[in-house]
Amino acid sequence: MTGGGDCPGLNAVLRAIVKTADNDYNLEVIGFLDGYEGLIENRYRELNTKDVSGILAQGGTILGTSNRANPSHYPVLEGDDYVYLDRSSQGLRNFESLGLDALIAIGGDGTMAASAGMIDKGLPVVGIPKTIDNDLVGTDVTFGFDSALATATEAVDKIHTTAQSHHRVMIIEVMGRYAGWLALLSGLAGGGDIILIPEFPYDIDAVCDAVKTRNALGKNFSIVVVGEGAKPIGGKQVVSRTVKGSPDPVRLGGISHQIASQVEDLTNIECRVTILGHLLRGGSPTAFDRILATRLGAEAVHMVAREEHGQMVAMKGNEIRSTPIKEVAGKQRLVTPDHPLVKTAQSLGICLGVPDGVPLKESVSEEVAR
Repeated sequence: MTGGGDCPGLNAVLRAIVKTADNDYNLEVIGFLDGYEGLIENRYRELNTKDVSGILAQGGTILGTSNRANPSHYPVLEGDDYVYLDRSSQGLRNFESLGLDALIAIGGDGTMAASAGMIDKGLPVVGIPKTIDNDLVGTDVTFGFDSALATATEAVDKIHTTAQSHHRVMIIEVMGRYAGWLALLSGLAGGGDIILIPEFPYDIDAVCDAVKTRNALGKNFSIVVVGEGAKPIGGKQVVSRTVKGSPDPVRLGGISHQIASQVEDLTNIECRVTILGHLLRGGSPTAFDRILATRLGAEAVHMVAREEHGQMVAMKGNEIRSTPIKEVAGKQRLVTPDHPLVKTAQSLGICLGVPDGVPLKESVSEEVAR
């Protein structure tokens, strides 16, 4: 099953699972539809090698997905409001009635947290990490991230030309929720002048000083790359809306408009905003993600055959390892002040929203530090 937000590479991993199961072990595979919803509602389809032929380069997921289907906290609409019920026993009954040996759960932190709860109740799960946010602990990289990074970088590249032409401050907002990996790396790859990420609350005066310094040097445009979860020192993240029935109802977004308004007021320089949003989730996976997804999918089947349940396939360097799903659930891998890429950004003179002379560590918010 594929759970959580979609990303490029999901079909590549499904293809690897089905082909490895068939070629190496003669195992039958079924795919639950729409994440854990399919397990609870007993909705599934058989998957054979013909079903996964030609989907390696296809974005999205042929199984569908859901980011609001935790079996232990399952939303059910009663009237105008949702109530949350424990449907894990129903999911276990469906699993057992189909005579299955294991469930391969492909997803991010929400899927791994839901899987950890199901493992406690006896479901044999093997996890595969995916997310464009790249924020899962226990693995160096998740598939989907490289593809989103390529899309974000291309967008920053294209925005450079109009920024130069009109002498504007261009602000590009990318996804990532509470982790700044996508903003940091796309800012570095795209030549961003200012990069603002959730882990380091920013000072708007420092941002404006960086813009004015560039203008004083004859660089009459600036590129700002901002993660959707960024927030000012002492301020809050911008919430675009809340979604009823979702395990994580908060939808971040819109911080770029707030920054644009403040920069215009404080510098008298025209700003424009581009929010990439779900564009980052779509499209064909990069070659890196196709190979990563294929390796992870094949190894997950080998782990099922070895009955290594309760583990998530992980990448450590160039080697495939595994880590307990319970050690992944409920945690996030965030950008730290001493990360090499942060130091690289500082060496290049990129503004990270911190006033001159203030060490980056002092700007890390207390809740992120915890």
